[in-house]
Amino acid sequence: MTIEDSRYEAVSSRDARFDGVFFFAVSTTGIYCRPSCPAITPKRRNVTFYRTAAAAQGAGYRACRRCRPDAVPGSAEWNARADVVGRAMRLIGDGIVDREGVAGLAGRLGYSARQVQRQLNAELGAGPIALARAQRGHTARVLLQTTTLQAAEIAFAAGFASVRQFNDTMREIYAATPSEIRSARPGRASRFGPVAAANGRAGVPLRLAHRGPYAAVEVFDHLASRAVPGIEEIVGERGSRTYRRTLRLPGGAGVAEVGEQPGAGGWLECRLHLTDLRDLTTATQRVRRLFDLDADPCAVAERLGADPALAPLVAARPGLRAPGAADPHELAVRAVLGHGATTAEGRRRGHALVVAHGRPLCEPSGGLTHLFPDAATLADAGLDALDLPDARRAALRTLTTALADGTVTLDPGADRDEAERRLLALPDIDRWTAGYIRMRALGDPDVLLTDDPAVRAGMRRAGAQASDTETWRPWSSYAMHHFWSAP
Repeated sequence: MTIEDSRYEAVSSRDARFDGVFFFAVSTTGIYCRPSCPAITPKRRNVTFYRTAAAAQGAGYRACRRCRPDAVPGSAEWNARADVVGRAMRLIGDGIVDREGVAGLAGRLGYSARQVQRQLNAELGAGPIALARAQRGHTARVLLQTTTLQAAEIAFAAGFASVRQFNDTMREIYAATPSEIRSARPGRASRFGPVAAANGRAGVPLRLAHRGPYAAVEVFDHLASRAVPGIEEIVGERGSRTYRRTLRLPGGAGVAEVGEQPGAGGWLECRLHLTDLRDLTTATQRVRRLFDLDADPCAVAERLGADPALAPLVAARPGLRAPGAADPHELAVRAVLGHGATTAEGRRRGHALVVAHGRPLCEPSGGLTHLFPDAATLADAGLDALDLPDARRAALRTLTTALADGTVTLDPGADRDEAERRLLALPDIDRWTAGYIRMRALGDPDVLLTDDPAVRAGMRRAGAQASDTETWRPWSSYAMHHFWSAP
């Protein structure tokens, strides 16, 4: 059976596990869909498969209005891959092409613009401009259907250079004008209020899609136990909590709110309050990374569930995620602060750092009062007043200086191996800290901190052997979270 035959079987069975992994287009209708589209399955001879929505759009197909293929989770492949294509996809998702152009993307990857264009076209059927354009179209559709902003405001907020470009793109992608797209909005209500009533100042309500089961309670427990006052808070009772945090974004500050919703139908509800709506794409992607929404829990369960020691843990916590980071530099600093300390002590140290050096919000939002201090601020700050062990203070100084001067790069497209090597070359950074930063700040799904006492204890309780670790790859980070949670 060929790859395309397997894909057609997934389409025939409407298998949602493959949403975002590939798309299919139908020549007789001129539309492209996600694999789980509920429409009648087209004949095989009329179907063409594409790796990305941008490639389908580039071939002249418009997005299906029934299954909304632009709203699918991202492919877990881009999180797992460390090559130039995977790194480029993570950077494009973060909005680098919109902010810095193709030259900026290529510079961050260490390749020429021509090389990046060639590699993306060869593997994905679309170059960086087309991929960013597809992302802008999705952002514009969200704003049209969830806010009352004027079309011109939406055009520039989504990253388009002109209203004309915005209109042309929306007609090409959706075969509808912006006004028609707006009039077709679902009008659903959410835990954050009616969508139709939202405007830019009230925040942008979103449904952040994920594939497969999602262990929301465990993820919110993980975030709640580590929440640093001033920049994060959890409100509500367990089972219906809302996680809130501040975001440092290219255009200014933001606040994200994400609802727990255990058992919800394939998404987490979110509302983003942004100083600059042009940050919508970037903010969305950072929240997605924090909540690990592009993971493939079925692939993880298949690999880890084959291990007799892990199988009961996987069965007990379907859809367990490995939370990432909304801000890689913040995560790295918090890893240094909390290393060797209890979770409560790590939170206390983080809060003291925020109060001393964080930037206050123009207006507090509930318990959120500050942005986490950036690396440059901490590199130049006097840290003697902080109640920290000398080793932690030295490590914090070393790390923030390296982040500020570019010795260590932790952006979404960073080379993970190179970043870890540079972290370990710093005099006060040990292997646990470098590995933890790699797992969370860089979103690597294949990290196992065997020196972590809690991981070793979980392995002992589960009966796992060190000789089994190779069989868990490339999902070792998820194995580690299962061991952390092992009863």
